[in-house]
Amino acid sequence: MSGTAAPSPDDPHIPVLLRPLLAAVAPVSGVWLDGTFGAGGYTRGLLAAGADRVIAVDRDPLAFELAADWAGEYGDRLVMQQGVFSRMDDYASDLDGVVLDLGVSSMQLDLAERGFSFMKDGPLDMRMSQEGPSAADLVNTATEADLADILFHYGEERASRRIARAIVKARAEAPIETTLQLAAIVESCLPRPKPGQSHPATRSFQALRIAVNAEYDELFEGLMAAERALKPGGKLAVVTFHSIEDRMVKRFLQARAGRSGRANRYAPETVEDAPQFELLTRKAIGPDDQELAENPRARSAKLRVAIRTDAPAGTVDAKSIGMPQLRGGSR
Repeated sequence: MSGTAAPSPDDPHIPVLLRPLLAAVAPVSGVWLDGTFGAGGYTRGLLAAGADRVIAVDRDPLAFELAADWAGEYGDRLVMQQGVFSRMDDYASDLDGVVLDLGVSSMQLDLAERGFSFMKDGPLDMRMSQEGPSAADLVNTATEADLADILFHYGEERASRRIARAIVKARAEAPIETTLQLAAIVESCLPRPKPGQSHPATRSFQALRIAVNAEYDELFEGLMAAERALKPGGKLAVVTFHSIEDRMVKRFLQARAGRSGRANRYAPETVEDAPQFELLTRKAIGPDDQELAENPRARSAKLRVAIRTDAPAGTVDAKSIGMPQLRGGSR
């Protein structure tokens, strides 16, 4: 095991729920895949805890550029793979563990030029891979109905129709090109937040980011890929940051552990396939007081952990695990 230390509270980017995650999956050994490499906090934590090798996956090329200063310390124990975690079973098989830290990374939020933050002015981008249509393309071309649909289903924004109407009105006068432009439009549609409440643009920015990066499709396909890539006894740990993500992970693991139950108690018993996972944590694990003091971004984080059984990998319907369905049946 390398003597290189795990990330500390002094690091600029603190991995959320790292301590409880490592405790839940202990002992750490063998080959792990970190499907959301980001600033490398989980990867370094796993290597320090005893992983023989970590395959670090990220769709953002900047993640690997920023890791260049320290990645060499681990030699061939660290393998970096640019790509999406929904294809993890193309990159590896018979894994001892998979870790997924969902959502946008602090690294991306802190760079105004990436366009993720409503607190810093920058181009309205939000592309994790830095390729394909941007948030500006979506905001300036989508119909009012589609924008409202995205804001409601992906961000749980109750004022979705009002905000979509305001966006369409604003872009008729001039294209919406920056983060602060969009944030101001959203703010104009909502009451001023009370102390302690989140910024009015939080849900709208979340929804647009998820749409731009197809994050719910990626999560669904990634959970299925983890089921295929993990060896019997392999561990799956997923950290989520909002209710829709957590609901998808919770229902997926319950379904794959044979705990989804019957929709109707009067329905006849059906023969269930052998479960593909065993739940290691019945309830989600949240941050403790120490973590909240060190990292306020952890306040909404939840961790769920399960162990792969020896049952063959199967399939599950996306809608059955709470994946939002947009108008017309599209995701």
